[in-house]
Amino acid sequence: MRIYAVNGSPRKKWNTATVLQRALDGAAQAGGAHCHVEMLHLYDYRYKGCLSCFECKRTGGPSYGKCAVRDELAPVLEKLAGADGVIFGSPVYFHSVTGMMRSFLERLMFPLLVYDRQYSSLAPQKTATAFIYTMNVTREIMLEQGYPEKLRTTEAFMERIFSRPAVLHVHDTYQFSDYSKYKVECFSEEEKARHRKEQFPLDCQKAYELGAALARQAERAGNILRE
Repeated sequence: MRIYAVNGSPRKKWNTATVLQRALDGAAQAGGAHCHVEMLHLYDYRYKGCLSCFECKRTGGPSYGKCAVRDELAPVLEKLAGADGVIFGSPVYFHSVTGMMRSFLERLMFPLLVYDRQYSSLAPQKTATAFIYTMNVTREIMLEQGYPEKLRTTEAFMERIFSRPAVLHVHDTYQFSDYSKYKVECFSEEEKARHRKEQFPLDCQKAYELGAALARQAERAGNILRE
């Protein structure tokens, strides 16, 4: 069984990467010895979003159902084509995922979305999926400003193509190691530090449980790739 975490943050050792790693830890524990887990950092690769070449839709073409663009993202997409589970993680920028994550999702999902009347899927298997979002706003502000509804559009496409994703929102994240170096009067360093100490470990535990549940979902679906 192969489960991947896709980090859409430019930082490899901060909030998003931390909770994604905990999710992978949970998946590895639940999946057992035959479970391979791996973190993929999108900012390690040079690529663009969908180029509208439509080669993935060309009937009988060599790239039907897969992205035809051969850049640094191509081997990543090929690797994920054999995944039993994928956990997507991104900080929230302007009420959405990062630009790198958005471009990646275009390249991942559009080739698999069929232009038939049902908008069916060419995905070879019902890959188990999850989204983890990290954000600097509180849960109250997230709800007031409709973050979940705005993010749900992408989740709906993920469900249509692969499977219904599990979702975890991580709120009020700690952004800097030293707030005194930045102009951030809208945030209280003291409150951020307290939240980081008290709540973030609980969020990491939720991520661990999410990863474990995703591994069990993949196993139940029978999508186990043996070594």
